[in-house]
Amino acid sequence: MQNEELNQLYEKADRYKAKIDSARPLTEREAKNLDDYFKIGLTFSSNAIEGNTLTISETKVLLEDGLTVGGKPIRDYYEATGHGKAYDYMLTLAKYRTALLTEDQIQKLHKLFYALIDEENAGTYRTERVFITGTEYTPPPPAKVPAAIQKFVADMNAQRGSVHPIEYAALVHKGLVDVHPFVDGNGRTARLLMNLALIQSGYGIAIIPPVRRGEYIDALRASQRAKNPDNTPFLSLIADCVIETQRDYCRLLELPVRDSVAEQFDQSAAKAQKAIVMTKRSL
Repeated sequence: MQNEELNQLYEKADRYKAKIDSARPLTEREAKNLDDYFKIGLTFSSNAIEGNTLTISETKVLLEDGLTVGGKPIRDYYEATGHGKAYDYMLTLAKYRTALLTEDQIQKLHKLFYALIDEENAGTYRTERVFITGTEYTPPPPAKVPAAIQKFVADMNAQRGSVHPIEYAALVHKGLVDVHPFVDGNGRTARLLMNLALIQSGYGIAIIPPVRRGEYIDALRASQRAKNPDNTPFLSLIADCVIETQRDYCRLLELPVRDSVAEQFDQSAAKAQKAIVMTKRSL
Protein backbone atom coordinates (compact mmCIF):
# COMPACT_ATOMS: atom_id res chain seq x y z
CA MET A 1 0.00 0.00 0.00
CA GLN A 2 1.36 3.40 -0.99
CA ASN A 3 1.53 6.33 1.42
CA GLU A 4 -1.32 8.00 -0.46
CA GLU A 5 -3.63 5.08 0.32
CA LEU A 6 -2.52 5.06 3.95
CA ASN A 7 -3.24 8.78 4.18
CA GLN A 8 -6.71 8.12 2.79
CA LEU A 9 -7.35 5.76 5.68
CA TYR A 10 -6.20 8.42 8.15
CA GLU A 11 -8.45 11.00 6.47
CA LYS A 12 -11.40 8.62 6.64
CA ALA A 13 -10.74 8.04 10.36
CA ASP A 14 -10.55 11.81 10.86
CA ARG A 15 -13.95 12.27 9.21
CA TYR A 16 -15.48 9.74 11.58
CA LYS A 17 -13.73 11.44 14.51
CA ALA A 18 -15.24 14.77 13.50
CA LYS A 19 -18.68 13.19 13.26
CA ILE A 20 -18.36 11.65 16.72
CA ASP A 21 -16.99 14.92 18.15
CA SER A 22 -20.10 16.68 16.87
CA ALA A 23 -22.20 14.53 19.23
CA ARG A 24 -20.24 15.64 22.28
CA PRO A 25 -20.53 16.33 25.13
CA LEU A 26 -22.06 13.02 26.11
CA THR A 27 -23.94 12.63 29.34
CA GLU A 28 -22.13 10.88 32.18
CA ARG A 29 -24.34 7.83 31.71
CA GLU A 30 -23.75 7.73 27.94
CA ALA A 31 -19.99 7.96 28.40
CA LYS A 32 -19.99 5.16 30.99
CA ASN A 33 -22.15 2.93 28.82
CA LEU A 34 -19.76 3.39 25.89
CA ASP A 35 -16.73 2.71 28.09
CA ASP A 36 -18.33 -0.48 29.41
CA TYR A 37 -19.36 -1.61 25.92
CA PHE A 38 -15.86 -1.27 24.49
CA LYS A 39 -14.26 -2.66 27.65
CA ILE A 40 -16.05 -5.95 26.98
CA GLY A 41 -15.26 -5.85 23.26
CA LEU A 42 -11.57 -5.12 23.72
CA THR A 43 -11.14 -7.60 26.57
CA PHE A 44 -12.78 -10.37 24.56
CA SER A 45 -10.93 -9.68 21.30
CA SER A 46 -7.49 -9.01 22.79
CA ASN A 47 -7.63 -12.21 24.83
CA ALA A 48 -9.14 -14.27 21.99
CA ILE A 49 -6.23 -13.33 19.72
CA GLU A 50 -3.95 -15.01 22.27
CA GLY A 51 -6.07 -18.17 22.50
CA ASN A 52 -8.47 -17.36 25.34
CA THR A 53 -11.64 -19.47 24.93
CA LEU A 54 -14.20 -17.18 26.61
CA THR A 55 -16.94 -15.95 24.29
CA ILE A 56 -17.94 -12.30 24.26
CA SER A 57 -21.10 -13.21 26.20
CA GLU A 58 -19.06 -15.06 28.85
CA THR A 59 -16.67 -12.11 29.05
CA LYS A 60 -19.62 -9.75 29.56
CA VAL A 61 -21.15 -11.86 32.34
CA LEU A 62 -17.78 -12.16 34.08
CA LEU A 63 -16.91 -8.45 33.94
CA GLU A 64 -20.38 -7.14 34.73
CA ASP A 65 -21.72 -9.75 37.16
CA GLY A 66 -18.63 -11.63 38.33
CA LEU A 67 -20.14 -14.93 37.19
CA THR A 68 -18.24 -17.78 35.56
CA VAL A 69 -19.30 -20.62 33.30
CA GLY A 70 -18.20 -24.17 34.07
CA GLY A 71 -15.83 -26.04 31.81
CA LYS A 72 -13.49 -23.17 30.94
CA PRO A 73 -9.84 -22.95 32.11
CA ILE A 74 -9.39 -20.82 35.22
CA ARG A 75 -6.59 -18.93 33.45
CA ASP A 76 -9.10 -17.67 30.88
CA TYR A 77 -11.10 -16.05 33.67
CA TYR A 78 -7.97 -14.59 35.24
CA GLU A 79 -6.99 -13.08 31.88
CA ALA A 80 -10.42 -11.49 31.39
CA THR A 81 -10.59 -10.15 34.95
CA GLY A 82 -7.05 -8.79 34.77
CA HIS A 83 -7.61 -7.20 31.39
CA GLY A 84 -10.73 -5.49 32.71
CA LYS A 85 -8.72 -3.96 35.57
CA ALA A 86 -5.95 -2.86 33.19
CA TYR A 87 -8.55 -1.33 30.84
CA ASP A 88 -10.00 0.75 33.69
CA TYR A 89 -6.50 1.99 34.56
CA MET A 90 -5.89 2.82 30.90
CA LEU A 91 -9.03 4.99 30.87
CA THR A 92 -7.81 6.77 33.99
CA LEU A 93 -4.51 7.57 32.28
CA ALA A 94 -6.34 8.72 29.13
CA LYS A 95 -7.96 11.59 31.03
CA TYR A 96 -4.56 13.31 30.94
CA ARG A 97 -4.46 14.07 27.23
CA THR A 98 -0.96 15.57 27.14
CA ALA A 99 0.72 13.15 29.56
CA LEU A 100 3.78 11.45 28.14
CA LEU A 101 4.42 7.72 28.02
CA THR A 102 6.31 6.33 31.05
CA GLU A 103 7.83 3.04 32.14
CA ASP A 104 5.60 3.07 35.20
CA GLN A 105 2.48 3.07 32.99
CA ILE A 106 3.76 0.10 31.03
CA GLN A 107 4.65 -1.91 34.12
CA LYS A 108 1.41 -1.11 35.95
CA LEU A 109 -0.75 -2.06 32.95
CA HIS A 110 1.02 -5.39 32.77
CA LYS A 111 0.85 -5.91 36.54
CA LEU A 112 -2.92 -5.34 36.61
CA PHE A 113 -3.45 -7.71 33.71
CA TYR A 114 -1.05 -10.45 34.86
CA ALA A 115 -1.23 -10.42 38.68
CA LEU A 116 -3.83 -13.21 38.99
CA ILE A 117 -1.91 -15.39 36.52
CA ASP A 118 1.63 -14.99 37.85
CA GLU A 119 2.02 -12.45 40.64
CA GLU A 120 5.81 -12.84 40.79
CA ASN A 121 6.32 -11.80 37.16
CA ALA A 122 3.47 -9.27 36.95
CA GLY A 123 4.85 -5.87 35.98
CA THR A 124 8.42 -7.19 36.15
CA TYR A 125 10.77 -7.30 33.17
CA ARG A 126 11.71 -10.80 32.09
CA THR A 127 14.96 -12.43 33.19
CA GLU A 128 14.98 -15.08 30.49
CA ARG A 129 15.12 -15.18 26.72
CA VAL A 130 11.89 -15.42 24.73
CA PHE A 131 11.40 -16.81 21.24
CA ILE A 132 8.47 -15.90 19.04
CA THR A 133 7.23 -18.87 17.03
CA GLY A 134 6.66 -18.46 13.32
CA THR A 135 9.11 -15.59 12.89
CA GLU A 136 12.84 -15.05 12.53
CA TYR A 137 12.70 -11.99 14.78
CA THR A 138 14.34 -12.37 18.19
CA PRO A 139 13.60 -9.85 20.96
CA PRO A 140 16.57 -8.43 22.89
CA PRO A 141 18.12 -10.62 25.61
CA PRO A 142 16.92 -9.97 29.19
CA ALA A 143 20.01 -7.98 30.18
CA LYS A 144 19.20 -5.41 27.47
CA VAL A 145 15.46 -5.12 28.17
CA PRO A 146 15.62 -2.21 30.69
CA ALA A 147 17.72 -0.09 28.33
CA ALA A 148 15.56 -1.08 25.35
CA ILE A 149 12.40 0.01 27.19
CA GLN A 150 13.98 3.31 28.20
CA LYS A 151 14.92 3.95 24.57
CA PHE A 152 11.44 2.93 23.39
CA VAL A 153 9.77 5.36 25.81
CA ALA A 154 12.12 8.20 24.87
CA ASP A 155 11.70 7.58 21.13
CA MET A 156 7.91 7.47 21.36
CA ASN A 157 7.71 10.66 23.40
CA ALA A 158 10.02 12.41 20.93
CA GLN A 159 7.95 11.21 17.96
CA ARG A 160 4.59 12.17 19.41
CA GLY A 161 3.01 14.93 17.37
CA SER A 162 5.30 14.43 14.38
CA VAL A 163 3.18 11.72 12.73
CA HIS A 164 -0.55 11.11 12.45
CA PRO A 165 -1.99 10.07 15.86
CA ILE A 166 -3.14 6.69 14.52
CA GLU A 167 0.32 6.01 13.15
CA TYR A 168 1.86 7.03 16.46
CA ALA A 169 -0.46 4.67 18.37
CA ALA A 170 0.40 1.80 16.02
CA LEU A 171 4.13 2.46 16.47
CA VAL A 172 3.69 2.40 20.26
CA HIS A 173 2.10 -1.03 19.89
CA LYS A 174 4.83 -2.31 17.57
CA GLY A 175 7.63 -0.85 19.69
CA LEU A 176 6.56 -2.63 22.85
CA VAL A 177 6.05 -5.93 21.04
CA ASP A 178 9.52 -5.59 19.50
CA VAL A 179 11.12 -5.31 22.96
CA HIS A 180 8.85 -8.03 24.43
CA PRO A 181 9.77 -6.96 27.98
CA PHE A 182 7.60 -9.47 29.87
CA VAL A 183 7.52 -13.27 30.02
CA ASP A 184 3.91 -13.18 28.74
CA GLY A 185 1.13 -10.67 28.11
CA ASN A 186 3.19 -8.41 25.84
CA GLY A 187 0.58 -8.27 23.08
CA ARG A 188 -2.27 -7.37 25.41
CA THR A 189 -0.17 -4.72 27.15
CA ALA A 190 0.82 -3.32 23.74
CA ARG A 191 -2.80 -3.13 22.60
CA LEU A 192 -3.78 -1.31 25.80
CA LEU A 193 -0.92 1.17 25.30
CA MET A 194 -1.98 1.69 21.69
CA ASN A 195 -5.52 2.45 22.78
CA LEU A 196 -4.28 4.81 25.48
CA ALA A 197 -2.52 6.80 22.76
CA LEU A 198 -5.63 6.76 20.55
CA ILE A 199 -7.97 7.96 23.30
CA GLN A 200 -5.55 10.68 24.36
CA SER A 201 -5.71 11.96 20.77
CA GLY A 202 -9.51 11.92 20.72
CA TYR A 203 -10.05 8.76 18.67
CA GLY A 204 -12.05 5.66 19.44
CA ILE A 205 -10.21 2.53 20.44
CA ALA A 206 -8.93 0.01 17.92
CA ILE A 207 -10.39 -3.46 18.39
CA ILE A 208 -8.60 -6.10 16.32
CA PRO A 209 -11.20 -8.83 15.65
CA PRO A 210 -10.03 -12.42 16.30
CA VAL A 211 -10.94 -13.27 12.68
CA ARG A 212 -8.13 -10.93 11.58
CA ARG A 213 -5.54 -12.66 13.79
CA GLY A 214 -3.62 -14.10 10.83
CA GLU A 215 -3.50 -10.75 9.06
CA TYR A 216 -2.42 -9.07 12.32
CA ILE A 217 0.44 -11.52 12.89
CA ASP A 218 1.59 -11.31 9.26
CA ALA A 219 1.62 -7.51 9.44
CA LEU A 220 3.74 -7.57 12.59
CA ARG A 221 6.13 -10.06 10.98
CA ALA A 222 6.51 -7.80 7.93
CA SER A 223 7.47 -4.92 10.23
CA GLN A 224 10.08 -7.08 12.02
CA ARG A 225 11.84 -8.57 8.97
CA ALA A 226 15.61 -8.33 9.03
CA LYS A 227 15.59 -7.45 5.32
CA ASN A 228 13.29 -4.75 3.97
CA PRO A 229 11.05 -4.35 7.03
CA ASP A 230 7.74 -2.74 6.15
CA ASN A 231 5.46 -1.03 8.66
CA THR A 232 2.78 -0.20 6.09
CA PRO A 233 0.64 -3.38 6.41
CA PHE A 234 0.53 -2.96 10.18
CA LEU A 235 -0.27 0.76 10.02
CA SER A 236 -3.00 0.02 7.50
CA LEU A 237 -4.53 -2.72 9.66
CA ILE A 238 -4.63 -0.52 12.76
CA ALA A 239 -6.13 2.40 10.84
CA ASP A 240 -8.80 0.10 9.42
CA CYS A 241 -9.60 -1.23 12.89
CA VAL A 242 -9.92 2.32 14.23
CA ILE A 243 -12.35 3.13 11.42
CA GLU A 244 -14.46 0.06 12.09
CA THR A 245 -14.67 0.84 15.80
CA GLN A 246 -15.62 4.43 14.98
CA ARG A 247 -18.42 3.12 12.78
CA ASP A 248 -19.61 1.21 15.83
CA TYR A 249 -19.48 4.44 17.88
CA CYS A 250 -21.64 6.12 15.24
CA ARG A 251 -24.13 3.25 15.32
CA LEU A 252 -24.42 3.41 19.10
CA LEU A 253 -24.79 7.20 19.05
CA GLU A 254 -27.29 6.95 16.17
CA LEU A 255 -25.13 9.10 13.91
CA PRO A 256 -25.56 8.70 10.12
CA VAL A 257 -22.80 6.71 8.44
CA ARG A 258 -22.32 6.77 4.68
CA ASP A 259 -22.07 3.35 3.10
CA SER A 260 -18.89 2.05 1.49
CA VAL A 261 -20.25 2.53 -2.04
CA ALA A 262 -20.76 6.24 -1.45
CA GLU A 263 -17.32 6.57 0.12
CA GLN A 264 -15.68 4.77 -2.81
CA PHE A 265 -17.51 7.09 -5.20
CA ASP A 266 -16.24 10.12 -3.30
CA GLN A 267 -12.67 8.78 -3.37
CA SER A 268 -12.88 8.03 -7.10
CA ALA A 269 -14.27 11.48 -7.78
CA ALA A 270 -11.48 13.08 -5.77
CA LYS A 271 -8.83 11.12 -7.68
CA ALA A 272 -10.42 12.08 -11.00
CA GLN A 273 -10.50 15.76 -9.98
CA LYS A 274 -6.86 15.59 -8.96
CA ALA A 275 -5.93 14.02 -12.31
CA ILE A 276 -7.74 16.80 -14.16
CA VAL A 277 -5.90 19.48 -12.17
CA MET A 278 -2.52 17.83 -12.81
CA THR A 279 -3.31 17.56 -16.54
CA LYS A 280 -4.20 21.25 -16.72
CA ARG A 281 -0.96 22.17 -14.97
CA SER A 282 1.06 20.20 -17.49
CA LEU A 283 -0.56 21.94 -20.49
